[in-house]
Amino acid sequence: MISTILPLYLVYVLRMTTLQLGVVDGVYQGASALMRLVAGVAADRGGRHKEVALAGYGLSAVCKLGMLAVGGAFGPLVAVILADRTGKGIRTAPRDALISLSSPRERLGVAFGVHRALDTAGALIGPLVAFALLTMLPGRFDVIFVVSFCFAAVGVAVITVLVESRRSPETASRRLSLRPALGLLRLARFRLLVLAGFGLGLATIADAFIYLALQRRVDFPPTFLPLLYVLTSVVYLVLAVPAGRLADRLGRARVLLGGYAALAGVYLAVLSSAEGAVLVLGSVALFGVYYACTDGVMAALASSLLPAETRSGGLALVGTSTALASLAGSVLFGALWTTVGLQVAVVAFLAGLVVAGVALAGGLVWTRPGPVPA
Repeated sequence: MISTILPLYLVYVLRMTTLQLGVVDGVYQGASALMRLVAGVAADRGGRHKEVALAGYGLSAVCKLGMLAVGGAFGPLVAVILADRTGKGIRTAPRDALISLSSPRERLGVAFGVHRALDTAGALIGPLVAFALLTMLPGRFDVIFVVSFCFAAVGVAVITVLVESRRSPETASRRLSLRPALGLLRLARFRLLVLAGFGLGLATIADAFIYLALQRRVDFPPTFLPLLYVLTSVVYLVLAVPAGRLADRLGRARVLLGGYAALAGVYLAVLSSAEGAVLVLGSVALFGVYYACTDGVMAALASSLLPAETRSGGLALVGTSTALASLAGSVLFGALWTTVGLQVAVVAFLAGLVVAGVALAGGLVWTRPGPVPA
């Protein structure tokens, strides 16, 4: 819920520039990158995936109230967002490891697709609630922060009570170290995925900028920005499971590349002469396809290449790579938009996306997945 109103809050209430938005979005997307790796390794030690994930969800929940407390002060706001995203960094890899360890390898695409579909259902409700609250209570962002905290607290309670903890006695005595996770980079195909994730993440324009660009192009009321998240989430929700099933059948790498082709289509739509509903609906539809074909599919592809005992750390490596790239990419795009304009910034990122996509496709042709222990 918070992510859907954050651009509106920062640009139209706090009057931040696109460069400042890039800094905040960079922190939001990638500042927790290193914490992902530490949390992933910690979860692998003794199989404490549930406990580590729960800590991350709890921290993010508390930060909803933190945003209410700091008001419009730029420095404290960035600090709270950093803490919130640190929570996300802590929980992501252990959560994905729990999903992969609970699913047959040949059904990983479907398993992650189901999770992403359910996750997107929540992301779909959040913007609708935010839009309704802002319609009934214009400018009352404090109410949104409180409601968001209540939803997050319910999620923490559900994990505590209903999610099974899977411990691994054989790894409990192992010393906490990043070496096993970093050693996974010796696997050629996994190393390619980590490097490609960084390149593609660097060339990915953040949601906030895409939606802000559409708002500037079409000139619709800023309060409708959360609805763009809703429309994207609808497409993502509908396609997440079919995309996962398709990935299991046709190949996860092919579907992943198809998703980034859809993202390139979003860039081209922003650069095109299309206007009005055609531009907005076409862009958000392609954006939803991109998410459905990349988010869960990337995790499924990485999981299929990793040993069970270091899966959380390996997934954290991929997440760290993409998160660091997202941080740099958001700041870079915000700077480009501020200095040379939107069109040049989008063209530059489109070129980078094509180069990274071609590099991934070429690398996949020349590498083969090695046997992985169950």
